Amino acid sequence: MSSQKIATKFIHAGAEPDPSTGAIMTPIFQTSTYVQSSPGQHKGYEYARSQNPTRAALETALAVIENGKYGLAFSSGVAATDAVIKLLSPGDEVIAANDMYGGTYRLFTKVFEKFGIKFIYVDTTDVNNITAVLSEKSKLIWIETPTNPLMNITDILAVSKISKKAGTILCVDNTFASPYLQNPLDLGADIVMHSSTKYLGGHSDVIQGALIMNDESLKDQLYFIQKSCGAVPGPFDCFLVLRGIKTLHVRMKQHCENGIVIANYLRSNPKVDRVFWCGFLDHPNHDIAKKQMRGFGGMLSFTLKDSSVEAATKVLSSTKLFSLAESLGGVESLINHPASMTHASIPREERLKNGLTDGLIRLSIGIEDAEDLVEDLKQAIG
Repeated sequence: MSSQKIATKFIHAGAEPDPSTGAIMTPIFQTSTYVQSSPGQHKGYEYARSQNPTRAALETALAVIENGKYGLAFSSGVAATDAVIKLLSPGDEVIAANDMYGGTYRLFTKVFEKFGIKFIYVDTTDVNNITAVLSEKSKLIWIETPTNPLMNITDILAVSKISKKAGTILCVDNTFASPYLQNPLDLGADIVMHSSTKYLGGHSDVIQGALIMNDESLKDQLYFIQKSCGAVPGPFDCFLVLRGIKTLHVRMKQHCENGIVIANYLRSNPKVDRVFWCGFLDHPNHDIAKKQMRGFGGMLSFTLKDSSVEAATKVLSSTKLFSLAESLGGVESLINHPASMTHASIPREERLKNGLTDGLIRLSIGIEDAEDLVEDLKQAIG
């Protein structure tokens, strides 16, 4: 499978004809338990929290598309993140990117800090900042690249060398890039996390998360957490993500093409101040993005020259094709106000320190006609 081209891999990953019927699509095994011929004698499935054939097919597919050996599916991206932190013990330290998804920050600070796990936030775009805070208590390095919402780029290969030397686990949130654009395991990461809700599902109709890894011991530990804590996805949700993966490559091509058009339009608009998109030559660490990614995706953020919240709110409320909503990665375009929506859980002073201003607007660029999207932004920005 690893020698196949990416489009072929995405379409056939985890797909085997159903042995009982020959069905080409993996059936939805909507069952909570499985009959055993005698105690302990079964066909590999006992109870659906532990195993489900639809989920097993998805987990195989997840591993294949990320060039990994093992995949695990969870009930949400946050549930997948939660499982990774449960690998740790009180007193352990996590080095995390200071620009990250607000839900991850909330989980770290509001849930796990009270259990004695310390989180140290640094600008990971400069790997020297990671080295500066490493200690014998460091057990996990957590990075997003590109980040949500400022599109900051971290050198995965460089961080992996640091983590290996220090004996820490490196987990990369690969949600914004998707496996089509970036494969962190190939660059030395130990675990890749996805909110499968986003590009993997691709149609804004499922909530799910994923972890992919190569190390069998890590897989065993994370499977134990998955099984014991129970944050597993239902079989229908697994079916939806399996279906989404089959078209990931064609969707991502269009997201990327539209991203180029929208980013360049916004940069040319006299009312726009800054555009955060890692495809620009002058974007910080653009050279690293070009090296570790196959394209620059459909996510970007921008600010207006009128930096007031009122000006941003006018734009957010005036679009017709860009829907004002949380989430991202669907076929339809979304517009978002991170300060009051996806990143509201981060204290304002922390947001501002990291460059996430009150007037920042985030776009998830869908696969509509790019000219229509430009016209929508023109009329909204004025």
